[in-house]
Amino acid sequence: MMGDDTPDVNKVETEDDYIHVRFRNPDRFKEIRTPDWAKNPAESVSEGAEVRMGQEEGSDDWMVQSVLIKKRVGEDKAEEQAREIVEKIESQ
Repeated sequence: MMGDDTPDVNKVETEDDYIHVRFRNPDRFKEIRTPDWAKNPAESVSEGAEVRMGQEEGSDDWMVQSVLIKKRVGEDKAEEQAREIVEKIESQ
């Protein structure tokens, strides 16, 4: 069972070289970034993965909006890896 704070996967779609595993709707956020510090936990799970973090209006907190996993991984495994990455980042 996943922790209370870990969001569920909202959508999985393949675009170009990446599988986008979306956890939160991008419309929720005033700003979305791909921070460098998130690269280590992402790469420790899946080589070449990237994490997009969003910040809501009026908040200082950043949350995972989506995780990009290299397409060669395949959608099922990408979803699994993305969950693992989110757990690492949001449990820090």
